Amino acid sequence: MTGVLGRTNPLVLAALGLLGLVASLAVRDLVTAGVTLGAYVLLGVLLLPRGAGPAARWLAVVVAGLSVAWSAWLLGGRDPVVALVAGLRIAVLALPGVAVAPLIEPSALADQLGQRLRLPARFVVGLAAALHRFERLGLVAEQAARSRRSRGLGPGRGPFEQARHGASVTYAVLVATLRDATSMSVAMDARGFAVTHARTWAEPAPWTRVDGAVLALGVAVAVLPFAVAALA
Repeated sequence: MTGVLGRTNPLVLAALGLLGLVASLAVRDLVTAGVTLGAYVLLGVLLLPRGAGPAARWLAVVVAGLSVAWSAWLLGGRDPVVALVAGLRIAVLALPGVAVAPLIEPSALADQLGQRLRLPARFVVGLAAALHRFERLGLVAEQAARSRRSRGLGPGRGPFEQARHGASVTYAVLVATLRDATSMSVAMDARGFAVTHARTWAEPAPWTRVDGAVLALGVAVAVLPFAVAALA
């Protein structure tokens, strides 16, 4: 995967997402929000791999920002500046996590959590397995819908038929998820995760100079809105 962030430690990527929360705390005016978002866009163009993740994820940030701005406009005396700042604060909060989420590989993240942060192996492996399962939810839903259509139980054209079909597919996904979780739990217990405390790891968890530089850059961007707010 090209792009600096495509080769960055997944632990650093997760930290970048959390640093967006820190940066959003300082967004109290339009200048701070504009400077911070400008820094986001610049770094995104320079560091993000092209075509990494679905483009629709950016729409989720836009919808979240607009909904919060609308609520702030209604409840904040119908002041457009207050509404705009509130919406931009959500964008500052959400953009880093939305940008890096598709780049985080569950197995690599688990290696870092277990070897770098020394988290319990049972929790780490369970988290990695859950993230892998989460990635498969769309495929499971598609298979469930295809199975219903093959039995002549496809959705009708009316809204009630569509809602009934969606509820049936959701229930099938829930059942499949619970079945997979039970199988995973049994497999983990069979491998001694319930009683063993010291474990080895199949893959290394390296930390490179690029990882340190990206983390330092993320901290600098998180501090940027505080500096701008202090100077404004």
